[in-house]
Amino acid sequence: MSWNDSNGDNDPWKNKGGNQGPPDLDEVVRRMQQKLNSFFGGKGTSDTNKTGPEGKGGPFVLIGILLLGLLSWEMLYRIDPAERGVVMRFGKFVSVLQPGPHIRFPRPIEQVVKVNVERIQTLTSDSAMLTGDENIVDVEVAIQYRIKDVEKYLFAIADPDVSVRRVTESAIRDIIGGSTLSFVITEGRAEIATGAQTLIQEILDTYSSGVEVTSVNMQPAKPPEQVKASFDDAIKAREDEQRKINEAEAYRNEVVERSAGEAARIRLDAEGYQKSVISQAKGEASRFSQLYEEYEKAPIVTRNRLYLEAMEQVMSDASKIVIDNDGSSSLMYLPLDKLLEKSRDVKQGLNQDVVPYKPATEDSTRDRRDPRARGVR
Repeated sequence: MSWNDSNGDNDPWKNKGGNQGPPDLDEVVRRMQQKLNSFFGGKGTSDTNKTGPEGKGGPFVLIGILLLGLLSWEMLYRIDPAERGVVMRFGKFVSVLQPGPHIRFPRPIEQVVKVNVERIQTLTSDSAMLTGDENIVDVEVAIQYRIKDVEKYLFAIADPDVSVRRVTESAIRDIIGGSTLSFVITEGRAEIATGAQTLIQEILDTYSSGVEVTSVNMQPAKPPEQVKASFDDAIKAREDEQRKINEAEAYRNEVVERSAGEAARIRLDAEGYQKSVISQAKGEASRFSQLYEEYEKAPIVTRNRLYLEAMEQVMSDASKIVIDNDGSSSLMYLPLDKLLEKSRDVKQGLNQDVVPYKPATEDSTRDRRDPRARGVR
C-alpha cells in the first residue's frame, strides 16, 4: 500500500478531513497566537479576522516582549577586566563599577560609561624652545600616560588629553629654560626626561586630572636649520676641546705617578741608608767597646795587634816590601814589582822564540835528497 492511499491512517500529514497537502501556514500562526493569548490571560478564537477586543491581544504581547528585552538590555552591564564603569544618575556621578556583571536602573534614570583604564595613550610635542644661555633648540618629546582615577578623569577637568599636552609643553619649557644648550644636546637628555616626568605628574595631580604619566622620552635635541652648520662647528670645537683636556689629564696622571714612584724610591733608599749607617755605627761602637775591654786586660799585646792589622790593611795592595832590621839604621828594600815585570817579559820572550812543529812532507824530503833542489851543481 502506498503512502497516498485513501486510508487516513497512512496519511503522513495526519489530516483527518482527507486533505492530501501540507498544513496551512496561516493555521499554524493562528494556533500560536491563540496559545500566546491564553498564556497572557486572553481568550482563544478560531477566527484571525475577528475585530473585537479579543482579536487585538497579539500585537500587545509582542510589544510587551520587545519592551521586556529592551529593559533587560538597558539594565544589565558587563564590565571587562581592563574597564571601569562610571554610574551617573540623572547626570550626577554615583559610583564606579568594578569588572564583572552588574544590574543598574535603565536610562534615563541611570547611565553607565565604560572607561578603559589599562590602555596606554601616547602624545608627542615638537616645538622650538629657548635655553638658559639664550639659544634656540628644537625639542621633541613623547609622553605616555593612562587613566588612574576615572572619576577625576571624567569630571575634574574639561578635556584631559588637551590638558596633558599643554602641561607637557609647559614643563619641558620650564626645564629647557633653566639649562644650557650644551647640556640639552649632550648628556642632559635623560636627566631632562626624568625631571619632566616628575614635574608633569605633580602638575596633573594638582589639577586632579586622574592621569598617571608612565614614561617621558626625549628625542635628541637639534638646532634650527638656519644655524645648523655653525652649530656643528661649535660641537666639533667642543669635542676637540674635550679631547685635548683628556690628553692633558692623561699626561698629568702619568707624570704625577712617575714622580710619586721616584719619590717613593728615593725615600726608601734614604731609609735604607739611614738604617745601614746606624747599624754600622752601632757595630763600630760595639767593636770599640770590646777592644777597649781587651786593651785594659793586655795593653801591649792589643796595641801591637792593632798596629799590625792597620799596617796589613794599608799595605795590602802595595807591590813593595820593606824589612826593618832590629839594631840597624838602614832599611832593606826588595823591588818585587820590578822582579815580577822582568819575569813576565821573560815568559813572553820564550813564547815568541818557540816555533811550532810542522810535519815533514814528501816535497821537503825530496829536496833534501836531491842536490839540485838545494842549488848544488
